[in-house]
Amino acid sequence: MNHKTMGMIFICISVFLYGVRYLAAAIFGSNLTSWSKEMFDSMLTYVGKGPLVLSWISLIVGILCFLGPSIGKWHSEDLDKIKKNWKEFDPPNNK
Repeated sequence: MNHKTMGMIFICISVFLYGVRYLAAAIFGSNLTSWSKEMFDSMLTYVGKGPLVLSWISLIVGILCFLGPSIGKWHSEDLDKIKKNWKEFDPPNNK
């Protein structure tokens, strides 16, 4: 599987998990007759921090999958330049 595709899948999972937290709180409070910000905040505490933490983890993994190969390629090009320059200034071994 392509790294960019895998990164986008993890980012989509992150968005889904972030929305599930609010959706679960709204479903939990659907039987209430009146709404307020404080009431919704208390419903969010009943849902917990699990979906939020998992969404952050998924977002970080998605960004790393998305940008990882390009960063690795960039570092390998720099290492190749260092090896090439090292060979230019390395004296030949005459034994």
